[in-house]
Amino acid sequence: MPEVRITIGGRQFDVACQDGEEAYLHSAAKMLDDEAQVLSDQVGRMPEARMLLMAGLLLADKTASVEDRISEVRAELAEREAELAGLRNVKLEPERIEIPVVPRQVTDTLAELAAQAEALAAAVEEKAG
Repeated sequence: MPEVRITIGGRQFDVACQDGEEAYLHSAAKMLDDEAQVLSDQVGRMPEARMLLMAGLLLADKTASVEDRISEVRAELAEREAELAGLRNVKLEPERIEIPVVPRQVTDTLAELAAQAEALAAAVEEKAG
């Protein structure tokens, strides 16, 4: 089991960890050290136990707010997924398009006018030719 030396609040500690966990331990120690540095800058020197307690509480507060935000995002995601599932189940009816029908009387009249126009055209061609 490897032993890692970490520095928190200007104090060094030797901590044992599992194989392969060294980088995680250094990362966690840096987060705790950053909080301890903030405390040291604000309050000055304090007993080791109090400094570690306060730094741990600050990290716990940050963690709690992140967990709250994660819960909010998960709830919102669940709402969106339910909405999406509902939209997937929507059965769309084909759009009905009505095409107006030309009354038979109009088509008969147009056919009659076309026939008269052709007769006049033929008569004009006869006289011209």
